[in-house]
Amino acid sequence: MTRLFGMLNILALGLVMTSGPGWAQAQDNEPRTERYVPGIWIDPDGCEHWVMDDGAEGFMSPHLTRDGRPVCHERNLCGEMESDQMFRSGSAEIATASRERLRNFFRNTDAVSFTIVGHTDSRASDAYNMRLSQRRADAVAVIARSEGANVSDVRGYGERMPVASNDTADGMAQNRRVEILCWR
Repeated sequence: MTRLFGMLNILALGLVMTSGPGWAQAQDNEPRTERYVPGIWIDPDGCEHWVMDDGAEGFMSPHLTRDGRPVCHERNLCGEMESDQMFRSGSAEIATASRERLRNFFRNTDAVSFTIVGHTDSRASDAYNMRLSQRRADAVAVIARSEGANVSDVRGYGERMPVASNDTADGMAQNRRVEILCWR
């Protein structure tokens, strides 16, 4: 199985390096290539994948242990911040006190990687809520990265994943949140 993945990697790398946006002819007919930097992506179930992306579809192969098993991490919700305490209404700018709490959190939390997910209540349009939740998650990710944390994914789900009813003020407040998932 490992040998098969290795052969697929070689084939895929050959295809990536000789076609698509990463390959072009220079004016003097000399081939010009881009440098591809592999990275690690952790999918929502916690399994690692090596990524080779040429800017279009890219190539992803499973990252395996030496004995051929997928490398998967335990995921847990290690932080949940109520948006009302972190942001002004409709804003993605983090309050000063919340910035320091987040810095301490990312400095002191032992995790391989983090996924940061923003959520809103249902008061505004779906499109607005999707943008706001993404901007808020991005703002938290900036702080995480400034502390040296490995942020594998940042997502905004808007109002699409409520934890309470949006029919009450208390329920709406619970739905306005930024979740931090830790991969150990």
